[in-house]
Amino acid sequence: MSTPAIPPDVEVRRSRRRRRTVSAYRDGDRIVVLIPATMSKRDEATWVADMVARIERQEKRRQRSDDDLVVRAAKLNDLYFGGLAVPASVRWVTNQNARWGSCTPGDRTIRLSDRLQKVPGWVVDYVLVHELAHLLEPGHTPAFWAWVDRYPRAEKAKGYLEGYSAGARLEPPPGGEDD
Repeated sequence: MSTPAIPPDVEVRRSRRRRRTVSAYRDGDRIVVLIPATMSKRDEATWVADMVARIERQEKRRQRSDDDLVVRAAKLNDLYFGGLAVPASVRWVTNQNARWGSCTPGDRTIRLSDRLQKVPGWVVDYVLVHELAHLLEPGHTPAFWAWVDRYPRAEKAKGYLEGYSAGARLEPPPGGEDD
């Protein structure tokens, strides 16, 4: 039995400058709907429901599944590790609040924080590359970083994650690294 979805927090902003268009965007946990100031309450209700449904559909399409992670990890493994870093499993988890990802080399499992669902794909790729590298080098040794640095956007992704953490007021992981 599935639990009913919790309706999102919605903020409606009326604008005198807006004449006919309606738009919406996600701002944290809230959906903001922008409408013309002259719109009737009845039309507002219709448009708000439509725009909330549209945002939710877009977000659902963007959700990455565990299967998507497995496929992506396999591609990155082939591209940057020559097929040497084969994980037994790759999956999203909800219990990682201080890390972006983790790897257990002994059983070859990789877990990524579901917080990464909201970041661009190239950042998720970096975290996957970082965790795949742990299958070859367990510690953060120079050899480990040589593997990670094969990913051309590694430095940019590290900066993105640091900025994300600062903006969300998250503590950076111990040692300043992802795991």
